[in-house]
Amino acid sequence: MSDTTLRQATNARRAVSFFFILLGTVSGAWAARIPAVKHDLGLSDGQLSYGLLAIAAGLVIGMRFAGRLTDRLGSARVITPAAIATALAVIPPGYAPTLPLLITTLFLYGLINASLDVSMNAHGVEVERAYGRPIMSSFHGMFSIGGLIGAGIGGLFAWLGLSAATTLTATGIPLALLSLHARRHLLPTQPAAPATTTPARTRWSGWIVLMGVVAFAGLVGEGAAVDWTAVYLFEDLGAPQSVAALGFAVFSTAMTAGRFAGDHLAQRLGPVRLVRYSGLLAALGLATALLIGRVPIAIAGFALFGLGLATIVPQVFSAAGNHDPARAGEAIAQVATVGYAGLVAGPAIIGGAAEIIGLPGALAIPALLAAFMAASAGALRPRTPLTS
Repeated sequence: MSDTTLRQATNARRAVSFFFILLGTVSGAWAARIPAVKHDLGLSDGQLSYGLLAIAAGLVIGMRFAGRLTDRLGSARVITPAAIATALAVIPPGYAPTLPLLITTLFLYGLINASLDVSMNAHGVEVERAYGRPIMSSFHGMFSIGGLIGAGIGGLFAWLGLSAATTLTATGIPLALLSLHARRHLLPTQPAAPATTTPARTRWSGWIVLMGVVAFAGLVGEGAAVDWTAVYLFEDLGAPQSVAALGFAVFSTAMTAGRFAGDHLAQRLGPVRLVRYSGLLAALGLATALLIGRVPIAIAGFALFGLGLATIVPQVFSAAGNHDPARAGEAIAQVATVGYAGLVAGPAIIGGAAEIIGLPGALAIPALLAAFMAASAGALRPRTPLTS
């Protein structure tokens, strides 16, 4: 790789990292201010759930168009407008005066969010290809860092007594402006084919469906960890609430650390062995947390669960983007459509199962799904290796 090419790839990596941070930050800021929005509108838990489902619905519908748009125009042409729109789209929900308007604004936020999610992952695959070695996991690590930043901003503004609207405005506008600066460092990309010859839609292959199911399994685990680790530690193991809160904190920290280590591991082990070992580690960690009813061991088990899950979804997205480089956006969108359903359905699946077999038995579902991911790792074997 020449010095000029290396410089371009390095700058592009920084730019894509910023866009991952942006999406994580707006997501974290919104999540941190959900209680304030709920309180200001006087919503019940059920009414709030309609708004949260609207985000998921927007994401799923948006994915249907985001992949084709990315492939038609090239990821570099989509990512910046999508980032600006996403940073600004998170603001209106903070000002929504009624539940119907909240649902509408959150649906639009999810719809726009999908275009940024697909285009930044697709461009990340292009940058990874330019580097000639795995770097996708670190991009997803940047998303986790962004989530922490957004949650910190939300917590600070809440502590200062400022409204959710003020929080989201102060978060979204600067990020939108910074996107204009990041745009100049992206790799130049071309559309996959002229618009007249680009197919309206790429078929769902069996391989794409399998990758989507693997991503779904991983994201069910993430969703379960977000909603149920503290409940399990508090209600089933009798931990104090302050200690129970450590469960998700440890899981999240371990996942972030695992993502930053993931690129080195992917280069050393290859995607197949990495996902196989990661799935087994996640299954072992969660099973340990469930089978040995001691709080310290359970928290350690959640850490292993986070480490195991950390690298799987980035490897799946990288594999999808490289499976057919000319249709990277569409492939990533299709995988993400199935995968992100896990974040929505996961907590509900665990909650429903817990009503029947108890929470420890219900949490065995993500452990079994982790074992499934390990068993499916062979499907990630690349057609051709990355070359510098």
